[in-house]
Amino acid sequence: MRLDLVDSHCHLDATEFDADRGKVVERARAAGVRAQVLPATHADEWPALREAASLAPGLHAAYGLHPTFLEHHRNTHLALLEEWIERERPVAVGECGLDLFVEGLDADAQSRFFEGQLRIARDHGLPVIVHARRAVDQVTAAIRRIGGLRGVVHSFSGSRQQAEKLWELGFMIGLGGPVTYERANRLRTLVADMPLEHLLLETDAPDQPDSGIRGERNEPARLRVVCETIAQLRGAAASEVAAATSANARRLFTLPSRGG
Repeated sequence: MRLDLVDSHCHLDATEFDADRGKVVERARAAGVRAQVLPATHADEWPALREAASLAPGLHAAYGLHPTFLEHHRNTHLALLEEWIERERPVAVGECGLDLFVEGLDADAQSRFFEGQLRIARDHGLPVIVHARRAVDQVTAAIRRIGGLRGVVHSFSGSRQQAEKLWELGFMIGLGGPVTYERANRLRTLVADMPLEHLLLETDAPDQPDSGIRGERNEPARLRVVCETIAQLRGAAASEVAAATSANARRLFTLPSRGG
């Protein structure tokens, strides 16, 4: 069955794809992935991300400063980000956010860069792609404090109550490979009956492989497995989940309605 899919989070510029990046895109298209949003991690790799996004139609860059790459960030990079936004016209700001899981990351510095990016996104009318590892409440508070924002918390791993607070703020949640694991009870319960208008599908490739390729390199073609798993959990057709989540992604990121 042909599905119309949008991978809302894929690191196609990662070095893991250097040997076969073009083939990865071809396999994704063959699996029904018609568009991919490619978030950044740090300023030094923005040129490589721009190059990856130029490989084929339907590849859309986002530029940002990821919290776990804090050692790469400089205060001047926030001004540089604005320059890139004005020149490159990305579909989003990100990946940005907070990570309270990795030890040794300066929480104050993370917050400074995160809130700076939230303000830039608001001022430029762009959505944000948010990383929130053990930091959903803190991220939600920052989004509420800055105001006037829309976006997605990707690889969501919080509770139903936390998700509902994000939905109230106009945010979506992104789900990928982790939901395919039978022991992911909280995620699977959440996605079974949540409103589809708040859901995006993602792979986070090359990371977060689904249960069928545990321990292997992930790639965007595997988005089909994520979609089919969620459809099964909801007792719905995969085509319904694909159509709804792809429409959500196109609306959030202002993507073309056809062909990515």
